[in-house]
Amino acid sequence: MVERCLWDEGVGAPGGAAAPLPGRTDVAIVGGGYTGLSAARTLARHGVAVAVLERHRIGWGASGRNGGFVLPGFQPDPDHLTRRYGVARARALFAASLEAIGCLERLIADESIDCGYMRVGSVTLAARPGHLRHLERSRVTLGTRFGHRTELVGRADLREEIDSPCYHGGLLDPAAGSLHPGRYCAGLAAAAVRAGAVIVEGIEVLGTSSAGGRTTLATSGGPLTASGVLVATNGYTGPAFPALRRRVVPIGSSIVATRRLEPAVARGLLPRGRVMSDTWHRLHYFRRSDDGRILFGGRASFTPTTIERSAAILTRAMREVFPSLADEPVEYAWTGAVCFGRDRMPHAGRAEGVHYAVGYAGHGVAFSTWLGARMGDALAGRAPVPELTGEPLRAIPLYAGTPWFLPAVGGYYRIKDWLS
Repeated sequence: MVERCLWDEGVGAPGGAAAPLPGRTDVAIVGGGYTGLSAARTLARHGVAVAVLERHRIGWGASGRNGGFVLPGFQPDPDHLTRRYGVARARALFAASLEAIGCLERLIADESIDCGYMRVGSVTLAARPGHLRHLERSRVTLGTRFGHRTELVGRADLREEIDSPCYHGGLLDPAAGSLHPGRYCAGLAAAAVRAGAVIVEGIEVLGTSSAGGRTTLATSGGPLTASGVLVATNGYTGPAFPALRRRVVPIGSSIVATRRLEPAVARGLLPRGRVMSDTWHRLHYFRRSDDGRILFGGRASFTPTTIERSAAILTRAMREVFPSLADEPVEYAWTGAVCFGRDRMPHAGRAEGVHYAVGYAGHGVAFSTWLGARMGDALAGRAPVPELTGEPLRAIPLYAGTPWFLPAVGGYYRIKDWLS
């Protein structure tokens, strides 16, 4: 099977993406995904000269390869947030995640981005009976601590959400949404260009040096000097930024997509069109696409593998969840990197003389849009860098960018899933 991403189909390059590399700018942004493009749009609207440097093409990384889930909250559950950060900060963090969804919705409306966005809601599905008790605790914490309403769905009512024999109930969050990642990224890039940002594709940053209050980026297309730099490369951070690279771990996540199904078949599998994920540590997530496919994603492997093997693993899992798809062919399969820090939370700050915003851990579609805009405000001198967790982005011991420990992590998760 050849790797093909569904989101690439019919998405043209945004105007301005073929701009030449300037020699100087006020702010240089490394990475042409949601974070970098949102920051560029904000900076340009503040009247700041800004250039986005993308090694491949706009949206080539996680921003163009994700499942299109627009989620409130973070990878750690609400009880973990409360225990680690205290009630007040946990509440503020969760409120920021809801604000991020509002930010995304306003941006889509203001810029007329045609990306199929809908606030469809999400369901987190209990893979074991005991997992439903954990989801009930999350529901209580979300309501009593954060003032956020969710609904527990029992097994008897779950058929209204999903036609699958695999799950024991779920937690419904009406605040979640879905969109087409490729069209959203292209629309965000076009909005940044309209605001005055310069986008340069096919440029790799090789290193940086600082002198006289300015930073010079050595690139594959020549030097670029800027007063400020934002690194927004997330799980694709390269050796040009070694300190940041020691703090973020790319974990592969793959998705397969069926052929277009008959409308009644697609609606029968996911009647309300919500985005869904389960409670396995080796996560599965799935949704309907606008054109009637079932998209099924997950961490197919914690070791380097081929797209053929990842597709086979996920196709087998999809057919277990949806037995009626046993004979349906898969037409698309692709892989991307999800970015994790040690605490599985997003971080923004400054290191090696540059600013950064990274670490969304699978909850980045809305939050990266919001955090990119906040970093744009900060680099324009209009606001401080968001504090978020109040803790530093810590380096990972014995790690320099190649996650040698992931096979052990995968084995640990298999054991935890088996014991649960």
